[in-house]
Amino acid sequence: MTSQEGVIKFSQQHSTAPLPDWADLADLQYWFRRCRELELIGQHPGRYQGAAYGNISQRAAQGFLITGSQTGGLQALQAEHFAWVQQVDLDHNSVISSGPIAPSSESMTHAQVYALLPQVRFVIHVHSREIWQQAARLGMAITDPAAEYGTPQMAAEVQRLLLKPQVLAAACLSMGGHEDGIITFGENAAQAGETLLQLYRSATALD
Repeated sequence: MTSQEGVIKFSQQHSTAPLPDWADLADLQYWFRRCRELELIGQHPGRYQGAAYGNISQRAAQGFLITGSQTGGLQALQAEHFAWVQQVDLDHNSVISSGPIAPSSESMTHAQVYALLPQVRFVIHVHSREIWQQAARLGMAITDPAAEYGTPQMAAEVQRLLLKPQVLAAACLSMGGHEDGIITFGENAAQAGETLLQLYRSATALD
């Protein structure tokens, strides 16, 4: 790993407030639990300097809802564990958000997926050593190892890969500069989630 896990690297303007009344968290909560069961999201003293890892987001009419910073170690999420990212300036590496908690340190990467792919409504970012180590054998696109998580460089790498039809079709990528980092996405939660589960099954079968 190139840097400390979980550190927010963008300029952040966050207003503490309840989530909007329209926020539907059911899919986010469901897939958080599924990923948590497989330890694709979590927190362990011996991994990543003890920082929590993994995050999930869902497109909104404006911006997106995302799991809050350092919530991966929780067994289940409630409304107070989510943030609403309202505006993202990729060029200036800044995020405007509101909600009971600050958004995940990976918000810039989620934002890039939504900006490039208007059909995508759900993004999952997990840490899977099994998938990450087998990414090439699984035929996954891999970001440049020099691009660290949560930076404009990673966002640029995500853009470079998502412009490739084969990556769009596969609906996933591996983060070369972010140890064990995997992203899947879909037009709905089920698509993003099932893509992730299939990758996990395939990777563990290769071990």
